[in-house]
Amino acid sequence: MSRSSATGREHHPRDPSMPGRQDVPQETQQDNGMGTARDNLGASSQTDGQTLSKESLSHGLQLSAPEKPQDTRLDCPEEALWTTRADGRVRLRLDPICSQLPYTVHRMFYEALDKYGDLSALGFKHQDKWERISYYQYYLIARKAAKGFLKLGLEQAHSVAILGFNAPEWFFSAVGTVFAGGIVTGIYTTSSPEACQYIAHDCRANIIVVDTQKQLEKILKIWKNLPYLKAVVMYQEHPPMKMANVYTMEELMELGHQVPEETLDSIIEAQTPNQCCALVYTSGTTGNPKGVMLSQDNITWTARYGSQAGDIQPAEVLQEVVVSYLPLSHIAAQIYDLWTGIQWGAQVCFAEPDALKGSLVNTLREVEPTSHMGVPRVWEKIMERIQEVAAQAGFIRRKMLLWAMSVTLEQNLTCPSSDLKPFTARLADYLVLARVRQALGFAKCQKNFYGAAPMTAETQRFFLGLNIRLYAGYGLSETTGPHFMSNPYNYRLYSSGKLVPGCLVKLVNQDEEGIGEICLWGRTIFMGYLNMEDKTCEAIDSEGWLHTGDTGRLDQDGFLYITGRLKELIITAGGENVPPVPIEEAVKTEVPIISNAMLIGDQRKFLSMLLTLKCTLDPDTSDPTDNLTEQAVEFCQRVGSRANTVSEIVGQRDEAVYQAIEEGIRRVNANAAAQPYHIQKWAILERDFSISGGELGPTMKLKRLTVLEKYKDIIDSFYQEQKK
Repeated sequence: MSRSSATGREHHPRDPSMPGRQDVPQETQQDNGMGTARDNLGASSQTDGQTLSKESLSHGLQLSAPEKPQDTRLDCPEEALWTTRADGRVRLRLDPICSQLPYTVHRMFYEALDKYGDLSALGFKHQDKWERISYYQYYLIARKAAKGFLKLGLEQAHSVAILGFNAPEWFFSAVGTVFAGGIVTGIYTTSSPEACQYIAHDCRANIIVVDTQKQLEKILKIWKNLPYLKAVVMYQEHPPMKMANVYTMEELMELGHQVPEETLDSIIEAQTPNQCCALVYTSGTTGNPKGVMLSQDNITWTARYGSQAGDIQPAEVLQEVVVSYLPLSHIAAQIYDLWTGIQWGAQVCFAEPDALKGSLVNTLREVEPTSHMGVPRVWEKIMERIQEVAAQAGFIRRKMLLWAMSVTLEQNLTCPSSDLKPFTARLADYLVLARVRQALGFAKCQKNFYGAAPMTAETQRFFLGLNIRLYAGYGLSETTGPHFMSNPYNYRLYSSGKLVPGCLVKLVNQDEEGIGEICLWGRTIFMGYLNMEDKTCEAIDSEGWLHTGDTGRLDQDGFLYITGRLKELIITAGGENVPPVPIEEAVKTEVPIISNAMLIGDQRKFLSMLLTLKCTLDPDTSDPTDNLTEQAVEFCQRVGSRANTVSEIVGQRDEAVYQAIEEGIRRVNANAAAQPYHIQKWAILERDFSISGGELGPTMKLKRLTVLEKYKDIIDSFYQEQKK
């Protein structure tokens, strides 16, 4: 549907009411004993891990109970549902089903102070000892960062881009940016200089915050092409030498002292819930990344109601403890770690930068989180590690684990909602599984989430066997994260959960099985794509529904099941519509040596497939090596092969392994709905897919177009006519 302006029309027009703002706590010019960079942060907390008390901060922070919100109107009642301008405003999707009053990020934090000010907010390792920052300290440091950014020249509706691993400084910078009227923009640490340049230019970044010299070097290479960039701030490492307009985090905080408190207060006072405060860039699997504009209401509403749908508890009931390690430039980690933490007073503990290279489990053991989130690949790596340890264990211990998991899986499949476990299941948990969970750091973990990509049935069943339910959520960057959620009371195996209360869904163009495109509506829906009117019009229709491009079905109880993506749908030369994911997952289930499988056949006469094998990862780079995993070696031995490496199998075309894969694919074909769904040709690649190889995005999503281009010669060979 074409539109002539850069704004859209709302589905249910009405003027949202917004709360007014009470006086904010004032920060004195003293440091209040709180440092700014990592060393000072460590020195600021008590050595026994306790946070500073409200009384000890009273000389620097005057807190009063927030005043009752006043009803005010948006300045422009004619405002539209979407915008592509960074300084634009949108009409909020207020509706009887989600009529909660909108409020700003600052108000959310300020109200949290009254309830959670004394509690530990952030935990981090300093000289091998865990240190804590309280919510009072967190708030004051964020204000310091905000004033520092203003001093460096942050303009309203311009960005502070953050290029670094999760750390307290990431949070201070993000919250400080919003307080200062800017837009926080995360950039993946794996991004190339060219990708950094595209995002920093598109979001008009005035300031870029980096953690290491490696990231600084990327920015120095491209600075001349960034007309809006005024300064760079470093937080983990120091610049190698004094450079113009490159500051340490300590220097940023000092600069902030030159900005009056009243200046920051007036900026905060002027903010409205319907203005942009965060940009989340899509991973760019189909072209340039799109800047997803999120409003203050998107953030505060989702942090409150999206997390409630996941059964996240307020600190008055139970202070949630979470480990922050997934990229904060991704909406899932940002909403779960950063914004939800403030809303409910959670304690967020930061993993080491090498978390995904092996140190995560050590952090989990030390912190013992109460809830945990991982993308499917993280859970798969945990599963593979357990399988490797089990393979090396003694006969009796291994048999005990297999028995315990078998008993528990059967119980969880047959009676998933029963609290009354039979004696054998309770015994298995007590003797074996509880120890496994403790070794993983999940002894206190009540909620384990996953999202961002599909998870195999094998992985879900494996963790069910450990008495670890993996709760799925469904959403996009464009829905501020969760629009559907599972929790201990709303759970169905293989589903993505039920609607977050206050949100809407409809399926369009449904087929005979009830599968259609998933369209979403509610307070989670984004403002628009920055500077991309055409893309915004493609995504949001005239009634305000977001067309996700994903296909799925709803069961009679409202549980959502994702079946694929419209853009990934393969349409063969014969006109057959083939969703690739179910076939790919079936192959991985039938042939457990397979790591990645990608179905091919769009506009082709038949289906073919590219396969990769499970291999170990380089501990320093996380790149795939040539060595097979323990599980893959076991598979080889079972089928009569002595191979230990990928190159042995592919280079020598190992007959036993190739035959086993062929038999597995035949079994998949035998279960296919019809002949056009059969895989007729396949090939094993010499290297597993990876982020560095370009086949996977930052959240481990398969970049199908990249794979098609990179392995074009192999794919073309499948379809070359046989010469007579």
